[in-house]
Amino acid sequence: MQLITTLLLVTIRAGTSLLYATLGEVYTERSGILNLGVEGMMMMGALTAFTVVYRTGNLLFGVLAAMLAGGCMALLHAFLSVSMRANQVVSGLSLTLFGTGFASYLGQRLGPAENSFNLTGLTGERFPIIKIPFLGDIPVLSAFLQQDVLTYLLYIIVPLAWFYLYRTRDGLSLRSVGENPRTAAAVGINVTKIRYTYTVLGGMLVGLGGAHLTLAYTPGWSENITGGRGWIVIALVIFSGWNPARAVFGAILFGGINAVQYRMQAAGTVIPASFLNMAPYLLTVIVLAAMTILSRKKKTSFSSPSALGTSFSIEDK
Repeated sequence: MQLITTLLLVTIRAGTSLLYATLGEVYTERSGILNLGVEGMMMMGALTAFTVVYRTGNLLFGVLAAMLAGGCMALLHAFLSVSMRANQVVSGLSLTLFGTGFASYLGQRLGPAENSFNLTGLTGERFPIIKIPFLGDIPVLSAFLQQDVLTYLLYIIVPLAWFYLYRTRDGLSLRSVGENPRTAAAVGINVTKIRYTYTVLGGMLVGLGGAHLTLAYTPGWSENITGGRGWIVIALVIFSGWNPARAVFGAILFGGINAVQYRMQAAGTVIPASFLNMAPYLLTVIVLAAMTILSRKKKTSFSSPSALGTSFSIEDK
């Protein structure tokens, strides 16, 4: 029982950053905008959060700065994709290349020459683990009640995100824009406003996911700290069927694989480290392949928004 509790504990912590970014990408893609810049946005969010806390010692400022960084990058993507009607795949990939490269450049000038240093050792600031009294001592359940503030916040955000998307008028407008922007515009919905709004909101959540990496999960900064998590997020969105509630299970699954492989390396397993490093991505390929085969057998699709990746302007009505 203790082993299960421990594994679940580290799995939830590892999945928190993935879940924040996945929720952001779900909302962005629900509006019909495909954003492949998640990796770069998470990287910039992680660096921005660390830098602000390193300079100010204020965790809240770090989180807000990371959200601002993610939101600004998403705003650029929205401008190119919505206003300029640029190719969304190219725009997103450009954000990834820019974000990862720029974060690496700035990170090298932030700290020691080895470009890897710990936040706690320098400032004493990180999000602490908070244990809920009494309930935090119950086996298995305690894994959910010994987490940091950002993880606890997800316990509220996830159900609210689901409720907003499926049970509110604004959520219906969002889904309608992602399915058929022409019809949505015909009934008076401002397609451009909605696509801008949820692309930026999604970017802010992606930036928050990056902040969790450097302020809670592995406090500190090191080059390529995201380790490809942004690409896993893209797969998680498909895995979840663009549903915030289902994204939880995907984040736990992929976060658990990622956390376990690190601990196996630390324990000195005979399995080559290179194989363990590729385990999360191998799982991504396996899951997507399995879903494709299953959907063909059941003659169903991944239920992606019909207008995902397509541009729209008022003249198209």
